[in-house]
Amino acid sequence: MPTPQQSPLPQSRELGLVSPEITVTKQSPFAKSWPHLVAGGVGGMTAAVLTAPLDVLKTRLQSDFYQAQLRAAREAAGQARLSPLKSASYHLQETIQILRDVHRLEGWRALFKGLGPNLVGVVPARSINFYAYGTGKRAYSQWTGASPENPIVHLASAVTAGIATGTATNPIWLVKTRLQLDKNNAERKGDVSARRYRNSWDCIKQVLRDEGPRGFFKGLSASYLGVTESTLQWMMYEELKSQLRRRKERVEKSGREKTWWDHTVDWTGNFMGAGAAKGIASILTYPHEVARTRLRQAPMADGRRKYTGLVHCFKLVWKEEGFLGLYGGLTPHLMRTIPSAAIMFGMYEGILKLLGAKS
Repeated sequence: MPTPQQSPLPQSRELGLVSPEITVTKQSPFAKSWPHLVAGGVGGMTAAVLTAPLDVLKTRLQSDFYQAQLRAAREAAGQARLSPLKSASYHLQETIQILRDVHRLEGWRALFKGLGPNLVGVVPARSINFYAYGTGKRAYSQWTGASPENPIVHLASAVTAGIATGTATNPIWLVKTRLQLDKNNAERKGDVSARRYRNSWDCIKQVLRDEGPRGFFKGLSASYLGVTESTLQWMMYEELKSQLRRRKERVEKSGREKTWWDHTVDWTGNFMGAGAAKGIASILTYPHEVARTRLRQAPMADGRRKYTGLVHCFKLVWKEEGFLGLYGGLTPHLMRTIPSAAIMFGMYEGILKLLGAKS
């Protein structure tokens, strides 16, 4: 009889009761992570292509140049100061008008400016984010002994995924933002020679030469602040999924026949939940998006940067543009991110099922 400190496995092997090939091993949390990598990349790519026009619009409305143009237009129309409700209505009108102008003046191709660089950023970003989140859930669950459905596990996994994604992809987004704003500026002037960067490679070389390796990480502090958005989104999405799962179990246990509404919730619940979670998280944390775009803008003509850091950026935007300046581009951002999140998470969950992996 073995003592409590001894394992019965060696003695059992001596008696021939257990095969010597049998070993007890703990599965690595990285063992089945590749489906999350694939599903996240495909989901992000699909969502980026379908919502590309609104990404162009959002970037323009977040830049200080366009905000100055909008303020001038409002003042000319005698609408410099508006109530919050009228301001929201006017902002929606401006958004739709700019979208029409881009199509009318620059052609439909302009609605997809920056899609190539955007995909270069989106695919690895979503792959890393979903991979890190899925792996984090398993890792933190194993290390702490907590359930993978524990909110603390969700919180730690989301923070880890957000930091990893922001750090790895910030150089890509910086190049993409500068090229998009640079091309728009040159076309407004009607002078191709006004462009600072000829292409992505030229932008990379100039940033490295003029700003050094650290230049590629401008806006990273705002990206880290943006981890709050992705964390809120993941936690709300997980909670909504849990509620939908419990609802489905209650309906099945009741033995009643499913109604059309039950079938609708089963098919679209996760899809709609992802969009709702993204919408709420975006509204609560949106100013970091504006700060991130401003911090990634190219230096001014004299080489100085208008915004020297995250806090300085917030202060200057507040001083020059007021509270609404911190929410510049919110309308197209929500118009893009809510359906984008729904498409992305829907594709993610669907691909995981096809690959036989757990979400």
